[in-house]
Amino acid sequence: MALERTAVNPVTWSHALGFNQGEVVSGQTRTLYCSGQASTDAEGRPRHEGDVAAQLASSLDNLEAVLAAAGMALADLVRLDVHTTDVDALFPHYGVLAARLGAAGAAPVTTMLGVTRLALPGLVVDLTATAVA
Repeated sequence: MALERTAVNPVTWSHALGFNQGEVVSGQTRTLYCSGQASTDAEGRPRHEGDVAAQLASSLDNLEAVLAAAGMALADLVRLDVHTTDVDALFPHYGVLAARLGAAGAAPVTTMLGVTRLALPGLVVDLTATAVA
């Protein structure tokens, strides 16, 4: 049986932000649960301190690397949680995320959460994801 994904959107406001309210996935699948990906280098050191847009882009790069290592891509995301220490500072840069997801044809269910802090000092954004292929 082939993988089938069906968006569930009883309301449509989320389309403007690039995500679905829900998604039904059926058929034969592989599921990848990704740990939080932040703006860190290959040794785990934080990058781009004080630059929210750069941290968001770098976090996406790191998430894409995990997906690629599993033979998946952004288009396979079914859930994306955005954790940030500053929701107000992140919102003006949300287009960085929405543009990359849109270019990949991805509209995963998404939740943004404001948190007190992240694992390493200086980090302001962390992306946790689930992908199905």
